[in-house]
Amino acid sequence: MSNLVKKCPECGSINLFLNKDKGEVICKDCGLVVEEKMVDFGQEWREFDSDSGDKKRRTGAPMTYTQYDQGLGTEVGQKADLYKLGTKEKNKFFRLRKWQYRISTAIERNLKLALAELKRVSSYLKLPKSVEEEAARIYTLAVQRGLVRGRSMESVVAGSLYAACRRHDVPRTLDELSEASGIDKKEVGRTYRFVTRELGISILPSNPADYIARFASSLKLSAEAQSKAIEILEMAQRVELTSGRGPTGIAAAALYVSALIFGEKRTQREVADVAGVTEVTIRNRYKELLEKLGLEKDIKKTKKKKKD
Repeated sequence: MSNLVKKCPECGSINLFLNKDKGEVICKDCGLVVEEKMVDFGQEWREFDSDSGDKKRRTGAPMTYTQYDQGLGTEVGQKADLYKLGTKEKNKFFRLRKWQYRISTAIERNLKLALAELKRVSSYLKLPKSVEEEAARIYTLAVQRGLVRGRSMESVVAGSLYAACRRHDVPRTLDELSEASGIDKKEVGRTYRFVTRELGISILPSNPADYIARFASSLKLSAEAQSKAIEILEMAQRVELTSGRGPTGIAAAALYVSALIFGEKRTQREVADVAGVTEVTIRNRYKELLEKLGLEKDIKKTKKKKKD
């Protein structure tokens, strides 16, 4: 908004709005065009495709924590470019690259390796960019606070990714993080708790319903069975049956019950393998759901229909 205009001359209102497309200042209360023919703040070219627009832009890529220097640093040439030079020039630039690496700090060298590993694990788990960015931010803070000392880089990366998944409500289990990173599940859990505690990151408990869609897809269950499982979980939450229990176990048990109700029987072993829990957990949660929610009659009805 123009600095010269403070209020509407018609009604005295200060509720003014700048329309950048038209270059006008408009009063929101009475609709008067207070000022027009202002400076156009938009770009002075037209884009016909993304490539032509990128060439004309005057700014670089946005800052990102997924690069060790947040995307703001520079490098002495890329290796592919250096090989195009003559022998003398090539040797000179290779020496410059070597010295650039030598004068980089320990934190920068750690971040270079760790963020490459973070991208690899994130890609393996098919995580969205927002989760990858958050995990990189958490890891960077952990390095700056000296939390990586005495722990393996890979375990802190896995713990940061798990924390980011929890913050963004992206359902991934500790077993999946363990498999992707090659770090023991207990170690990932310990590092995750340590990092979140030290950095003061508050994370709400996982909602079992978040896991239903993924588990149901892996088990090839119908949409009706999936909806019924969510309904069972809502009933369980109302009677406080989910508190103090692992979200993956209770979600898997709800799907198991739902599959039985709709006659889409799956074995406890199949459900347990998909959820990454033991058959004993499925059996215990299953019994609790039947007893507390009175779902036995629904399963009996399905069995009776099959016999008829």
